[in-house]
Amino acid sequence: MSSVITGEAVVLELRPASFGARAVSLMIDVLAQILVIIGVIVAVGNTVGGSFDPALTQALVLVLVVLVLVIIPVTIETVTRGKSLGRLVMGLRIVRDDGGSIRFRHAFIRGMLAVLEIYLLVGSLAFLVAVFNERSKRLGDLLAGTYSMHERVVVKSRTRAVLPPQLQEWIATADVAQLPDALTRRISQFIGQANRLTPPARAALAIELATEASAFVFPTPPAGTPPEDFLNAVVSERRDRDYARLMKQRERTSRTAEQLHKLPFSS
Repeated sequence: MSSVITGEAVVLELRPASFGARAVSLMIDVLAQILVIIGVIVAVGNTVGGSFDPALTQALVLVLVVLVLVIIPVTIETVTRGKSLGRLVMGLRIVRDDGGSIRFRHAFIRGMLAVLEIYLLVGSLAFLVAVFNERSKRLGDLLAGTYSMHERVVVKSRTRAVLPPQLQEWIATADVAQLPDALTRRISQFIGQANRLTPPARAALAIELATEASAFVFPTPPAGTPPEDFLNAVVSERRDRDYARLMKQRERTSRTAEQLHKLPFSS
């Protein structure tokens, strides 16, 4: 992940595209461009029947190559704010270094340098630059101040705290209000990631958090309660009580607002 701080001091977590994803995206774009060039040449050749003189043919081919390799990609990238056929398939997008959408200037610089580093040098320069860059930038990205990021990021569901049935009677009378917010967040993160920890690390961390949380929970849980059950009970009860409190506060605010609207401010 790459952190970007906006002008409003908001931290954005962006995931730069890997070298492999960018390479596949580029190959799709290049293949599509080659097919377009071949298709247009064949179509024009069949239409005119080879009646063009060599000089005119070379000029038309040059115009076609510039159109397909530079003008069309730059236009598409500008209009779609960093997309292309290959990036659409791979779920990528070109963005500025600050995380914002690119403009024509960025797309033009990338498109012009792509002719050199991708087509004339067969991708060798782009490969060398991207390998030694942490965001897999090519030369065009370095000069334009852009990079490729993943748009489709799979968000893994986290395990929620569940109240163990054997602790329902105890937690109903327990005081969990003194539990610090920072500690509650740490316990919630542990519960959400417990399945990805090794058994020894999971047990040790559960004991450590349970020992720390027991100093703020009264009365203590029944003897023999597993640390993870204790943590699940405390966090789930804290969550449910906070939710109920917020709902009551919302109801009071709504009733107060209704009463204020009913007051005879004007006769």
